[in-house]
Amino acid sequence: METPSSNPLVIFSFFFFLFYSSVSLNPSDLAFESTYTRLCNHLVPVPAARSDAGTVPGVADELRFQSGYFAGGDRLFNRSTTSNHASFRVTSVRRSASGGVFKLRGQMLLQQRGGATPAPGRSLRRVFPGRRVSHWRVSQWMRVSLSGFWSQSSGNLCMFGTGSYVNMRNANVVLKLRYPRDLSLLDCLISGTLESFDDKSSSHYFEPISMLALSQSSNYKFTVAGNERENGCGSGSDGKGLSLRNLSQGACTAFLGHTDRFELEYGSHCGNVSCNPVGGKGEELPDFMLFHGTRCAEKKMVQMLLGFPDSDYRDAVFPFYPNTTLVSEGVWDEKENQLCAVACRILNFTESWVNPYVEDCKIRLSLRFPAVLSLRNRSTVLGQIWSDQVVGEHGYFSKVGFQGSSRVSGSLNGFQYKYAEAERVRKSCAEKMNAREKGHTYPDGYSSDMAFSMLVTNSKGQVAQGYSSPLSVGDQIYGGQSYGDPTVLTTGKSKAHSMQSDNYSNLLNVSYTISFNPPPDFKFGRGVFSTEVKIGAEGIYSRNTGVLCMIGCQHLRSTDKILIKNESLDCEIMVNVQFPPLNAKGGESLKGTIESTRQKSDPYYFYPLQLSSYSIYTSQADASIWRMDFEIVMVLVSNTLACVFVGLQLLHVKKHPDVVPYISVVMLAVITLGHVIPLMLNFEALFMANHSVQNVFLGSGGWLQVNEVVVRMVTMVAFLLELRLLQLTCSSRQGEGSHPGLWGSEKKVLYMTLPLYIGGGLTAWFVHIWKTYHPKRFRLRLSRHRFRLPRGRFYQPPSLWADFKSYAGLLLDGFLLPQILFNIIFNSEGKALASSFYVGTTIVRILPHAYDLYRAHSSAWYLDLSYIYANHRMDFYSTAWDIIIPIGGILFALLLYFQQRFGSRCILPKMFRENSAYEKVPVIGNDDL
Repeated sequence: METPSSNPLVIFSFFFFLFYSSVSLNPSDLAFESTYTRLCNHLVPVPAARSDAGTVPGVADELRFQSGYFAGGDRLFNRSTTSNHASFRVTSVRRSASGGVFKLRGQMLLQQRGGATPAPGRSLRRVFPGRRVSHWRVSQWMRVSLSGFWSQSSGNLCMFGTGSYVNMRNANVVLKLRYPRDLSLLDCLISGTLESFDDKSSSHYFEPISMLALSQSSNYKFTVAGNERENGCGSGSDGKGLSLRNLSQGACTAFLGHTDRFELEYGSHCGNVSCNPVGGKGEELPDFMLFHGTRCAEKKMVQMLLGFPDSDYRDAVFPFYPNTTLVSEGVWDEKENQLCAVACRILNFTESWVNPYVEDCKIRLSLRFPAVLSLRNRSTVLGQIWSDQVVGEHGYFSKVGFQGSSRVSGSLNGFQYKYAEAERVRKSCAEKMNAREKGHTYPDGYSSDMAFSMLVTNSKGQVAQGYSSPLSVGDQIYGGQSYGDPTVLTTGKSKAHSMQSDNYSNLLNVSYTISFNPPPDFKFGRGVFSTEVKIGAEGIYSRNTGVLCMIGCQHLRSTDKILIKNESLDCEIMVNVQFPPLNAKGGESLKGTIESTRQKSDPYYFYPLQLSSYSIYTSQADASIWRMDFEIVMVLVSNTLACVFVGLQLLHVKKHPDVVPYISVVMLAVITLGHVIPLMLNFEALFMANHSVQNVFLGSGGWLQVNEVVVRMVTMVAFLLELRLLQLTCSSRQGEGSHPGLWGSEKKVLYMTLPLYIGGGLTAWFVHIWKTYHPKRFRLRLSRHRFRLPRGRFYQPPSLWADFKSYAGLLLDGFLLPQILFNIIFNSEGKALASSFYVGTTIVRILPHAYDLYRAHSSAWYLDLSYIYANHRMDFYSTAWDIIIPIGGILFALLLYFQQRFGSRCILPKMFRENSAYEKVPVIGNDDL
């Protein structure tokens, strides 16, 4: 009879029970359930059955959020900092046996961000700097890894895990969030807390952190959009707006996924009534509004956030501050070509944040893209925001305008510019327009050369940096594109049509946008400006003379911000610019002035500002790039030839080993050190990218870095060959048959050349000190640069090591001097150096100077950053040096040729030649007698 123990079914059941028990009683699962029950069971109870292995798509996107806000956590975060950002994402979702309950794993990131000063010498992005880039850094942060459950029916989420903060690790935290169940404008907030459940005496403990975010779930229902016209949304609109039909997704393309910044405009009535969209006192009116689209449907319905932060806020992340943020919903009216929206406040956002909610939806907003631009209206976006309440009612504020530019403005067709001051400018600038110099050509009005970077200098000599770009040329919206700069706007009409509509063949109507960023103490008018100055201008440009003459309007800002739009413009400004010729040979640069036409007694009068530009023309940039390609080839060829000539010298000494001792060791040391010093100072080029400024300026990517590495490798080969030649020379003098006077003569050569080399090095050091303490005076006297980057931000004088590297190049140019002196002192005979070596090396050393002379006199523009061959940081280059060094090199080569042909002392006067005859009489020993 079969025993029970031998029954396979019983054995299988027994092992299955053991396996299931071991899994069910996993200590980690028991610890998780125990901790979760203690912290979260009252919010989302633990499911009775285990979770299965399947993942659930869509839940992670429904629960994540990006631009949340948090407050609290005093032990961790600075309470005075308002730039607090919270984000949460779910990394794993598993369905449980309980309906609508999901097991989650996720991560949360809390950041406090603040302004940062960019590193010096790393701020050059392009020759044509356009929009300013704000630099923000994360000053404090906390990263949390969490596990827990979310109930779809209740909207509650509870998770716990560990958090890391700077030097703190494994802090025990619990996250409790409430998600909206019926997602709409009035119920779209995610709120909750992040708390520590460590002991209060622990160093890991921190006070509770409250957080608020906007739900990004796709289950949103637009409930208010479409009813705005009944509440008077279109009452504030005036003028024609552009349609969004040419955009692929309509209003979704125009508003979704980016943040636009619009300046607020207050009327004079704001002195009597409140004009603050977010409440507060009248003297705390915000300067601008941030418009951030969060979701869109049917190409016309949009949900957005409206932010009104402090005036110094420049971060790229939308500031979701409850007390300065409005939640809005609107619809694009295709008939009126405007966005009509309703905005609501976030209420009950006290310190505890028990249950913040959206209410008070009595705020209206309208926005359009104006079809016609003018001198007094340069904005591609115009709009208004106002309260639909009764005057005096809580939360009421009067109508406030806003204007600015949107990121999608360049994708819209139909913009037109209306000139109002063109005829007035033609009359006042007629003489300048008609005076033409023969043989000169100037930029075409439609080219990208019309946009330029500039330096603005006031009457005190203070300098500000700025940028000028056309807004329109003729009937065409300017679409010129500089190197690395985005197109300003797309064209509304063809260039051919614009040319035909111009009454003057050589005169073009133009409009410009001029802006500059003054330093904190910049004197401008009656006051001191520390914010960006913007001037809109329009006038005419002459293609025959390169003269740009315009009338400008400047927006005036008041401390109380109570200004009517028309009264906030100062249009008594004249702007004159003289473009340099495209074929300039004398190093001309762009110059101009910005002048006030008001009387000096007028409060808005300012002293003339001088303009100068450091931009280059497109043709000059193209020529420079072509020259760089040529110079790359020249560098590789010259370095390869240097290796070849040293190799020929090694072949020469192999065929004639008796001449090896008569090669000057000092000369070989100079050649070897002349190559090893640049290698040591540029050794990082073999391993890392240390040419960011040059690569960014030239847009060269990694090509110049590859060339740099190849050049260094070839130089390394030349160095090793020269080191081998030096070793052979020293070894030949160690034998028993070597002449005892060789090292003595070598010492005399060293005594003669060493003071010369040290004196030259000290001179280079003194010149470097002089350049450091007198940069302007030195550059005016010694520099041939026709293009200068502005000192202080872009220009950096050469370092001491760079000057020593140039001096090493000079020593290498005179490498034959020690050999000539050695031949004279020792009175050596024979051809110690192969003619191919010293003639070829001399040619390699003097060719860069000849090329530099050609480059200086044939090119109208050049810049140190683009030098590859005849690099000014590798040798001394100037008109004088480019003549002296080649003459010296040729003279040394001729002297050595005469020495090896007619005798070492043939170059000396006869009275110094006859003192060495006895030195060569062999010594007679006793054995010979």
